[in-house]
Amino acid sequence: MKLTPQETQKLNEFSERIGVQIQNLEYLKEALTHRSYINEVKDPGLKHNERLEFLGDAVLELLSTEFLFQKYPDRPEGELTSFRAALVRTESLAEEARKLGYGDYIYMSKGEAASGGRNRPYILANTFESVLGAIYLDQGIVACNEFLTTHLLPKIDYIVKNRLDVDSKSKLQEVAQEMMRMTPVYTVKSEVGPDHDKTFTMSVSIDGFAFGEGSGKSKQEAEQNAAEKALANWHALYKNYTESGKITHEPTVDTSDSAA
Repeated sequence: MKLTPQETQKLNEFSERIGVQIQNLEYLKEALTHRSYINEVKDPGLKHNERLEFLGDAVLELLSTEFLFQKYPDRPEGELTSFRAALVRTESLAEEARKLGYGDYIYMSKGEAASGGRNRPYILANTFESVLGAIYLDQGIVACNEFLTTHLLPKIDYIVKNRLDVDSKSKLQEVAQEMMRMTPVYTVKSEVGPDHDKTFTMSVSIDGFAFGEGSGKSKQEAEQNAAEKALANWHALYKNYTESGKITHEPTVDTSDSAA
């Protein structure tokens, strides 16, 4: 892979932005290359970032696990697993990637960019992992740990304090059962895209009343997003539900932290 002077400048600029001076810029270009760009450019020498994403995911799991193990010596395995899941979930990684401006540097097709790909959570999260994989190949585990210590691991205090590790589906089920004696039901609204890159839209209803819709690259992600929207708008939705004539009592539980 031969880099143009413009690409070298762009990649060095990205390195400065994330605070890690990558020596082998070919690793970095691969980490920033979305599959759609390969399909558009059709250069046999180019590689997309999914292998580096695979590597970065493993590095992230190891370092986040070690961090939590050391930080919370008295917490049981189940809680540590829950904390880790909240820390490394798609939205969390995408938030950090967005802060660092990853979207401006990703190589992607014109069509993907035009459809909002540079701000799409799963693309940003995947790229966060692939860049971590590039850092590992270029500089090793210590540099990866320093990068995560700066850009991701500090979030854990807020996550634990606000119990953001309790996923939205579980929280919605608790609220619905306590207030309505009902269990949320999730239904597929649509599936769009080819088999390898589908987007699912799921709706959530309680007692036949619509409480929200969400989209994602898997049914599980779409369900979580639907539940999150239901919680974010719970009081207004619940008021509409009661006014529909089904029940008349007012909310008795606090859902204010569930949409964070």
